Amino acid sequence: MRKPITIAIDAMGGDHGPSVTVPAALNIIKKYPGVALILVGDHDTLNTQLLKLKSGISDQLSIHHASQTVEMDELPSHAMRNKKDSSMRVSLNLVKEGLADACVSAGNTGALMATARFVLKMLPGIDRPAICSELPTITGHTLMLDLGANVDSSADHIFEFAVMGSVLCSAIDGIKNPTVGVLNIGEEEIKGNERVKEAARLIGESKLNYIGFIEGNDIFKGDTNVVVCDGFIGNIALKSSEGLAMMFSHFLKQEFKRSPLSLLSALIAMPVLHSLKKKFDPGHYNGASLLGLQGITIKSHGGADANAFVRAIEVAIMEVRNEVPQRISEQLENMLEKETTV
Repeated sequence: MRKPITIAIDAMGGDHGPSVTVPAALNIIKKYPGVALILVGDHDTLNTQLLKLKSGISDQLSIHHASQTVEMDELPSHAMRNKKDSSMRVSLNLVKEGLADACVSAGNTGALMATARFVLKMLPGIDRPAICSELPTITGHTLMLDLGANVDSSADHIFEFAVMGSVLCSAIDGIKNPTVGVLNIGEEEIKGNERVKEAARLIGESKLNYIGFIEGNDIFKGDTNVVVCDGFIGNIALKSSEGLAMMFSHFLKQEFKRSPLSLLSALIAMPVLHSLKKKFDPGHYNGASLLGLQGITIKSHGGADANAFVRAIEVAIMEVRNEVPQRISEQLENMLEKETTV
């Protein structure tokens, strides 16, 4: 009989804590009979939340007590030194000890990255972890990394991001040979700094399906399955696109309120607007992978609601089923072997 997938949930993390994580956990166990969840956090608080929702512990749902919580504005170094019994740290420990297959947290990103790297360690051949997430495109979605784990990546690091993103795309989206593009200030080979040019050379000489440089406006066209870049650049690109979407929504609402005729137009267009909102809903793309670790760790948006947090847990389930860390190691090992035999 197949062993059930077990996910450790940092139930106290995020802007909303148990009021979001517990309902999300209950939705997951209804939807996935073969998945078990461990709610990590203050036992009394979590038990009270379960009772409020007329539920309790079961074969699929258990509570693991943790006496501390990492605050959203807490320095990662402080959390590492002083919060060894935090719900975040204990969740990661459960993965390290083999009691859970993955960890999901909506907590402090810096603290989660630092703690995960310390507890789980890096995969052999990977120097730095990367934050990877889906972004909507005209044709569906693309995977982009790094989105902020590293603010000063070398060409070798960007090459590692390309390997990890390619493996994740194959595992999650079922694309056998995903296309990989390097984010740059132009498509021409002469454009960009030396680091980006060297990264392009490394990726181009590998067995990855490299298609060249892409510009910021190309991210959302859907022609590239995996977009790689330095974390400083990636985070700015991500936040800029989120801000643009918010501005577009704001102006659209303003225009519809300008006159009775505009309001009538809004009512007529409501089905289209709902469909558009669904496509751009951040919750649909919630759940960023912390790739490169010897264990699966998924970062949920701090302000995620229960539905969005469900999506983050589903990302963890998919990565466990597809053995993403093992596949990254195998892909990197195969590439290194081919390079030494050439």
